[in-house]
Amino acid sequence: MSKEKVMEALQKAGKPLKAGEIAEASGLDKKEVDKAMKELKTDGAIVSPVRCYWAPK
Repeated sequence: MSKEKVMEALQKAGKPLKAGEIAEASGLDKKEVDKAMKELKTDGAIVSPVRCYWAPK
């Protein structure tokens, strides 16, 4: 559930976001976002084009 919300927030933004911005956009707690992002990184679903910013692959 959290992973889907994180991906949705990233896709809607249309630009790389920081974890805090993803939390704000998705309405999730930052800890939930961090956990979901860790799983998405492992899955290869998100990439970091700039340090501390994330975007869908």
